[in-house]
Amino acid sequence: MSDRPSEWDKYLLGSVLFISLLIGGGTASGLYTDTLIEIAAIVSAAAVFSQNSGQRIPHSVLWLLAFAVALVILQIVPLPAALFNGLRPGLLLADSGLVGETRFRFVSVGVGRTIECLLYLIASAAFFLAVLRLRAEQVQGLLPFFFMGVICNGLAGAIQYSLSDNIAIEGLLPFTINAGLFANRNHFAALLFVSIPFVVYHGLFRGYLLSGSLGLVTLLLLLLAAGSRAGVLIGLAITVLSIVFLSARSKVSRWGILLTFIGLSAYTIGAWTKIDADAIDPAFGRGEFARTTIEGIKENWVTGVGFGNFQKAYQIYEKEEMIFKQYVNHAHNDYLEIAFEGGAPAILLMVLYFVMLFTAFAKISRDPLQKAASLSVAFLLIHSLVDYPLRTEALAMTFAFMNAIIFHKGFAVRLAKKNELIEIDHNGDKLFVPIGSSS
Repeated sequence: MSDRPSEWDKYLLGSVLFISLLIGGGTASGLYTDTLIEIAAIVSAAAVFSQNSGQRIPHSVLWLLAFAVALVILQIVPLPAALFNGLRPGLLLADSGLVGETRFRFVSVGVGRTIECLLYLIASAAFFLAVLRLRAEQVQGLLPFFFMGVICNGLAGAIQYSLSDNIAIEGLLPFTINAGLFANRNHFAALLFVSIPFVVYHGLFRGYLLSGSLGLVTLLLLLLAAGSRAGVLIGLAITVLSIVFLSARSKVSRWGILLTFIGLSAYTIGAWTKIDADAIDPAFGRGEFARTTIEGIKENWVTGVGFGNFQKAYQIYEKEEMIFKQYVNHAHNDYLEIAFEGGAPAILLMVLYFVMLFTAFAKISRDPLQKAASLSVAFLLIHSLVDYPLRTEALAMTFAFMNAIIFHKGFAVRLAKKNELIEIDHNGDKLFVPIGSSS
C-alpha cells in the first residue's frame, strides 16, 4: 500500500482557478459565469475544509476577512433612520430604502448590488483560505493550472490580433470578448504582466530556461499588441524587477541576464510608441473620475454608499459638463472606489491589509515562489491605482491565489527543514547529513 498523500484537493482548487481564467473575464454585474465560479469556489473550499490539514492559517488573516465580511453584511442590515442624519446628502437618503413603519434604512443605496458583492467576497475569501490549507508543494502544484489559463487567454488574444486591430467576439460568453478571454483589454494586460514573475521563476528555478524565455517573450509581445498603456509600462517594470529580484539565487549566467536586458531595451522602444502624451489624461479621463469620486467620499466618509453602488452614487456628484452618452461605471482607481462604497471602515481594512502584506514581504527572504508572488501582487495593486482589475472573477481568483502563496506558512517550514541539512562533497559524491552531526 502507498502512503502518498491525496492530491484531489489540489486538482479541485486548480480546476476552479483554471475555469475562472476561462470564463471570469467579464466586468458587468449579474453575469451567470461569475455566479458559476463563485459557487464552484465555495463548494470546493468546503470540500477542502472537510478534511484534516496540518497547515495553520494565520489568525490575523482570519480576523481581517471576518471584519471584511461583517462590514458588507452590516450594509444590508436595517438600521434606525435617525443614524443617517447628517451622514449623507438628501439625494442618497431618498435611495437608501425604508423598512417598516419605524423608518429603518440600509447603509447600502442598492441592497441587491451589495449582496452580489458579498457573494463575490465570500467566494474569493473561501478560495484563498482553501489554498492556505494545502501543503506547500500542492500550492506550487497549482501553477500549471494558472499557466494553462494564461496560455488559453494568450492564444485567444493572438488569434484576435492576427485577424484585426479591433475584433470582438459575441455570443460565446455573456459578455463581449475584446481581448484574450476578457471584456476589457486592460484586464487582459493585467493577467499577462502578473504572469511574468511566475514565468521567470519557471525558467530560473524549475529548470525550464528555454520554455521560460519563450514564454516571457510571448507575454511581452502580447502586452504590446494589447495596447494597454499601463499594462505595457508595468510589464516592462515587472520583467526587469523579476529578473533582478529572482536571478540573485539562480544559476543563470551574467551573460544571460545581460542579453535579457538588451532585449528589454528593444522592448522599451516599442512600448514608448504605445504611449501618447495627449492621451494620458484627457479632460474626460481618470483625473476627473478621481476628483468626482473624492467629492463623494467627503460627503459619505462615515458609512459609504454600499459596495457595488459606485455607478448609482457617482452620478449625483458629476459636473453638468461631464455628463455624456457614455457613463462612468467605475472610478478607475480601486482604492477610491472602495473608500466611496465602504467609507472609513473600508479604508481601515485596506490599511490593515497593507500592513499585513508589508510584514509578510519582510519575512520573504529566500523562497523564490513567494518572491514571485509578492512582485505580482505588488504590481496588480499598483495597476489598481489607474483601473479596476480586481472587479473581474478571473483576476480576483488569481489575486487570492497569489496572496495565499505569500501568507502560506508551509514555505517557511519547508525552507527550515532544508536548512537543517548540510552538504558534504567526498570525492565528487554529495552526502546530506543533519547539522551538528559528525562525518
